[in-house]
Amino acid sequence: MPILPQEHSGPAEGRPHQAREVAQSFGSDAERYDRTRPRYPDALVEAVTAAAPGRALLDVGCGTGIGARQFRDAGCTVLGIDPDARMAGVARRSGIEVEVATFEDWDPDGRRFDMVAAAQAWHWIDPVAGAAKAARVLRRGGRLAAFWHVFEPPAEVADAFAAAFRREVPDSPFGRPSNGRAGGAYEAILDRAADGIRTAGGFGDPERWRFDWERAYTRDEWLDLLPTQGSLTRLAPEPLARVLEEVGAAIDAMGGGFTMSTTTVAVAAVRTGTA
Repeated sequence: MPILPQEHSGPAEGRPHQAREVAQSFGSDAERYDRTRPRYPDALVEAVTAAAPGRALLDVGCGTGIGARQFRDAGCTVLGIDPDARMAGVARRSGIEVEVATFEDWDPDGRRFDMVAAAQAWHWIDPVAGAAKAARVLRRGGRLAAFWHVFEPPAEVADAFAAAFRREVPDSPFGRPSNGRAGGAYEAILDRAADGIRTAGGFGDPERWRFDWERAYTRDEWLDLLPTQGSLTRLAPEPLARVLEEVGAAIDAMGGGFTMSTTTVAVAAVRTGTA
């Protein structure tokens, strides 16, 4: 999987929350998404919950419940919000309560929370309207935390994907996949989230967190995960198969697997005021 910002380029660059057709394409294979997408670092879960005034958590864009289950296992009472009923259905089967709606249109009906989390989802939400809504539903001292994985596969794997993707989808609205290292490529998304929080008001200064970790992937594991990324979820079966074949050949040439460096980044802010 290319580094995170590639999933958000194209005509809606700078405003990915307007690309609803992409945001709701992940449910086309919700079971695969839940099976292959990685968990979040335990240290991140601990950081979100550490100073919260209570254990009630709202998971915005909860998807299939990957992050929600981790917070539940950490002792939180979790309510998920997701616009895709297919993703919500998978989350519900694992015991997560989910209401189907976009966060901007969701009615909290007077409910308040100690934490609002968004795992791999805040870029699909209007950054100002979303932060303002989070401020409305958070108790004083509650925390808003939006976080993302930034994948950095080996150059051989990234190059093979980029070449195959450009060949199969030369006019893709996702633009040209990046072959560069992760570096600071995710800064634009973090900046947008932090600026939205500041503009909405009701929060202290946003903080940025970073968690570095690694995971080993076999060829089959990586090819199982790859179709869940935004640039491939709407690709027809034949070109998708050709992309996967080329990436698979590159992994075979490396010995059939690799260890991938991953960074999980977050923007977090504490609800201020007296409400």
